[in-house]
Amino acid sequence: MKRLFLCLFLIQAIFLEAQTKVSGTVVDEAGSPVAFANVLFKNTTEGTTTNEDGRFYLESDENYSVLSVSFVGYTQSEITLKQRVTYNLRVVLLEGEQLDEVVVYVGKQSKKNNPAIDILKKIWANKQVNGLRKFRKYEYDKYEKIEFDLNTIDSALMKSRMFKGLEFVFADLDTSRITGKTYLPLFLNETFSQVYGDNELDLEKEEVRGSKNSGFSNNQAIIGFVDDLYSDYNIYDNYIKLVDKSFTSPLSRTGINTYNYVLADSAFIDNKWCYHIIYYPRRKNELTFKGDFWVNDSTYAVKKIDLEVTKSANINWVKEIYIQQEFEVVNDSVFLLKRDYLMSDFSFSKKEKSKGVYGKRTTVYDNYEFDKPRTQEFYKKVSDPFDPAIFQRDSVFWENRRLESLNKDEQGIYQLLDTLKTVPKFKTYYNLVSILGSGYVEIDEWNLDIGDIYSTFGFNDAEGIRLRGGARTYFDQNDPWRLEGYLAYGFDDKKFKHGFSAKWLLDRKSRLIISGGNRRDIEQLGINLTATTDVLGRSVASSAVFTVGNNNRLTNINLSTIALEAEPLTNFRVRFGGSLRTLSSALPEAFSLDYVDPGSAGGIASEVKQFDLITTLIYTPGKRTIGYGVERRDINENYSTLLLNYTQGLDGFLESDFNYEKIQFSYTQPWQLGGFGRLLSTVEVGKTFGALPLGLLNVVPGNQTLFSIYNTFPNLDFYEFVTDTYVSAHFEHNFNGRLFSRIPLLRKLNLREIVGLRGVWGELSDENIALNAPTNIPLIAPDEQIYWEYSLGVGNIFKIFRIDFNFRGNYLDAPDARPFSVTGTFGFNF
Repeated sequence: MKRLFLCLFLIQAIFLEAQTKVSGTVVDEAGSPVAFANVLFKNTTEGTTTNEDGRFYLESDENYSVLSVSFVGYTQSEITLKQRVTYNLRVVLLEGEQLDEVVVYVGKQSKKNNPAIDILKKIWANKQVNGLRKFRKYEYDKYEKIEFDLNTIDSALMKSRMFKGLEFVFADLDTSRITGKTYLPLFLNETFSQVYGDNELDLEKEEVRGSKNSGFSNNQAIIGFVDDLYSDYNIYDNYIKLVDKSFTSPLSRTGINTYNYVLADSAFIDNKWCYHIIYYPRRKNELTFKGDFWVNDSTYAVKKIDLEVTKSANINWVKEIYIQQEFEVVNDSVFLLKRDYLMSDFSFSKKEKSKGVYGKRTTVYDNYEFDKPRTQEFYKKVSDPFDPAIFQRDSVFWENRRLESLNKDEQGIYQLLDTLKTVPKFKTYYNLVSILGSGYVEIDEWNLDIGDIYSTFGFNDAEGIRLRGGARTYFDQNDPWRLEGYLAYGFDDKKFKHGFSAKWLLDRKSRLIISGGNRRDIEQLGINLTATTDVLGRSVASSAVFTVGNNNRLTNINLSTIALEAEPLTNFRVRFGGSLRTLSSALPEAFSLDYVDPGSAGGIASEVKQFDLITTLIYTPGKRTIGYGVERRDINENYSTLLLNYTQGLDGFLESDFNYEKIQFSYTQPWQLGGFGRLLSTVEVGKTFGALPLGLLNVVPGNQTLFSIYNTFPNLDFYEFVTDTYVSAHFEHNFNGRLFSRIPLLRKLNLREIVGLRGVWGELSDENIALNAPTNIPLIAPDEQIYWEYSLGVGNIFKIFRIDFNFRGNYLDAPDARPFSVTGTFGFNF
């Protein structure tokens, strides 16, 4: 009897683990790799295409014994698989006639008389009436799973000093069904939500019912990165945005100029006759995919699609990106998204054996309901997404709500990471990554963060070498209050400086926050049109080690603020506060802030004391954040910002010197232009009513540093132009390598072209000129004509460096005018 049970157990185990894995390279008779060849398990629709190097990996939960490889101009090859797992297979295709119609055509395909393109045009015509758009109202359940894994685990890595003492983590390794590489899970996040929508009212809301993190749930830097990485996308859109880049969709109306399409086969899928279309890029080094899709012959709705980013795509730190979407047949005319899977392989190198980290997102949709009566008020009423109960769901909740079960690796990740967090060596690695990402050293025992470490060292003409240290309270990422401060010392002026701020979230729903603080420091105020009221904010120009010319137009500032802020509507903030500031020159002999003051000794004053009431309205449509504490973290950049600022200066109150009004408006908008890259634009206008000293006027932001700083003029010195009325515009466009990818000698360098254009017009009243007559710098406004500059830049040099060549358009006869400058910046960009 025991033997019988043992045999039954072994048989069950064999069938449960039934799986076929095969990887290899397809080459021709000369040994050259064959790109975009078709590789399938014989007599199935399960397959893939080879990459540019002829490599492939294919995996199935079923047992298959024959692999079919085909390619136009070659004899179809069938390889018998002698075992369930076969790696590093070498397939040689021989020239000859095709024995099967299921092939992948290579080279440029004709746009005329191409049945695949005829089908593509019908997809365009029907995309607006497919799926959820066919119903007035809809609702469904949504389950999302995000996972990060360390990949390409080999014996050398396991035995390395880095993992000494951590060998237990390699006890259960699995292989990716996409790449065939071994991986070790590091992070898992699960979210269950319900989505409700109304196509007639164009309304949709998503109610999160449960959320669960493993491993790094309290780390602000890692959580922010995970949420920023995976934005929503639609395969029917012209462009799919991934890791801050716009990839041309194979279903795009511009796709026929980007991809080759081939009608390869047709077959029944879920009792629906579907066409099989394979696509691959016409050119290298562009942001494109390769893959295939199945489309229904009557509705022209996509049933299944695979997208894999081409290896030559101009993208950094990512070796592979793979997307698979499956659609469910509801009835004869409705196909709805059932499962969406995305996998990215992050690596320093695109070499085949390089190690990296998988980022995976699996989203499953189910329980669709249509045309269920819902009022407009229902869509406007949103539950609290930060209700603590959402993050504390028990195992019973997840067993009932998971629309896709966790596999054995995912089931063990919670326990594995709980164990890892108790291992000192792992905690050291974890803390190092956290410090580099956030800039702060976490001291959990004191609920304190030390930093920002990136602001420790600085230099300017007034202070000489400057050292700074700071700290902030930090219990977790959702703290309802926060204290933060710093202390700095200048070795030339031998003076200490400080800054301190406090903020408290009074009401979470309305985001009602009270804040205040004080700062005594030396600041370069000539780098912003709008005066800062951030008591801890300090521009890079204030401490730049290397500058063009003398950075001696610096100001001693003593700033105290108090403010009340609320967010009555999503992404619409209202802030009302008061500020008291005292301004004086840090180097009076080089830079004077003197102004006419009959009440002062000699009729001239060198210090300004000013109290202002400030009302600010900020609208950021499309902005996404995480957290519900007093500080939240932005997780996207592609949103516009509209800012309206009104300042009322009061004289006499707290010994304030001037009575005036100032109104300022700015509008910043990023534009995703698909395959043509990304444009960033900013327009600013402002007007000051009343006579003011130089320290309170609007200075056109110059830039004497060697860094490329957006919204500044790199060929202007600080305080070269001063205004009380101004209009300014900045435009910067990054082509993301679209032009360089067409130049053979530059193509492999993956460089990116950046162009910029900026201009400003302003004027300064005679009253203001007269008031500031004692100052020792010329007061000039760009009122004769619009001052303008342009720049030509090259980015992605060695993946981390950008250089800009800046040219001055006019006012070249001004004293010490700089007609040309070179600036640059470092950064890690995809």
